[in-house]
Amino acid sequence: MRRLTALALALVLAAPVAAEKHPGMEALIAEIAGSDQARAAELRALLNGAEKRQGIIDAMTRPAEAKPWHAYRPIFLTEDRINQGADFYNKHRVLLERFETRYGVPGEYVVSIVGVETFYGRIMGSWKVIDALTTLGLYYPPRQPYFRGELKQFLELPRQRQVTLDLASVKGSYAGAMGLGQFMPTSYLKWAVDEDANGRIDLWESPEDALASVANYLKEHGWVAGGPVTAPLTATPGARRLRDTGLDPVFPLSQLVEWGYQPPAGATLSPEQAANLLALEDAPEHLAYHAIFANFRVITRYNRSPLYAMAVHELAQAIKARAEGRSAP
Repeated sequence: MRRLTALALALVLAAPVAAEKHPGMEALIAEIAGSDQARAAELRALLNGAEKRQGIIDAMTRPAEAKPWHAYRPIFLTEDRINQGADFYNKHRVLLERFETRYGVPGEYVVSIVGVETFYGRIMGSWKVIDALTTLGLYYPPRQPYFRGELKQFLELPRQRQVTLDLASVKGSYAGAMGLGQFMPTSYLKWAVDEDANGRIDLWESPEDALASVANYLKEHGWVAGGPVTAPLTATPGARRLRDTGLDPVFPLSQLVEWGYQPPAGATLSPEQAANLLALEDAPEHLAYHAIFANFRVITRYNRSPLYAMAVHELAQAIKARAEGRSAP
């Protein structure tokens, strides 16, 4: 009997361990599940069902934000997007006005973000989120730590707050963003809102939840109610050429004026208003200058590209004007 037991143990130890489907998968499962074997089996089944998608990696290497401003702007500042944005704004005006009172974020900026992200819900992504985050979190070294963290949060979402998702089938962008406002899993966890109070947070079918969540995100990242976003500047002859000074508003507007960048005549901006200088290529080999303020920086918390933030700002202004029957500024 002892000899048979020893033989059986030897056979078990000699048996090859099944290779994990994705590199680092078992380590990720162990981080989440710990000693809970049932949970580990559940996660293993989910990740074994996920596929590496080369198309996702390809998309990450050619983002629209790599374009110059004069090529990026026409993607989002179209008549169709402005018209549909105005219709969406008017349809949800009561909600948006409520959220502006509560969060301090003008409704046109909430609508604009939804317009830039998903064309007001028309294009919410066709990739399985589990595939997107597995691909980027386990196979994409340039941003692997970030996306591995998002994959971990995604796998935990149904156990957090009021999130009800079928993790194996839910779809989103190639980066794993979800819903009308394209929330990443961490954003879903931290800033999404059950506005319609039905006991679950639905960022796809509930405009109340989706729009309140965008407004809450901006507020929690520092939106200043009534504050400016950006203002055009004119470079005077001899204006000081600056290296990249970042996006944080670290200079008083008067400093930019002293360096040779003038705001529009009649602008009601305080000389002490904290700002920074942004140069965008509005035509080949031609730069346009802008003062950017704290609220511009907040938009870049949603997407870190200044091109994205400027598109959101300009589309917001056009949507509000169209909704009110005015010409766009």
